[in-house]
Amino acid sequence: MAFSGKHVFGKLNKTDENIVSFVEKKIPKERMEFLKSLLAHNGFEVIVQELPPKKEEDPTLYNVAVTDLVFNPTTYVYQRRLLTLDGRIVTPAYWNQETDDTEPQYYLR
Repeated sequence: MAFSGKHVFGKLNKTDENIVSFVEKKIPKERMEFLKSLLAHNGFEVIVQELPPKKEEDPTLYNVAVTDLVFNPTTYVYQRRLLTLDGRIVTPAYWNQETDDTEPQYYLR
């Protein structure tokens, strides 16, 4: 997933009174589990919303949000404010699950 740069926030549903910052929307289960564990490790309260499939054969998708309204994934990754589960700094490639290597060697890309 590419970073959008936008700070997306809102309510999970119309009846909910709490406003959240959306991390990513309409993502598969594997991506949701990755983000949930990474964000929880960094001290965020993570909320996962399961979206029912439109057709029976469609996969179940998820919205991932945090209760911290200041959280913006683009800002937090590029300011190097997130850590992996083993204590390394999260890079854009790691966030996008392109690699497990967290060395920010942009000149190799």
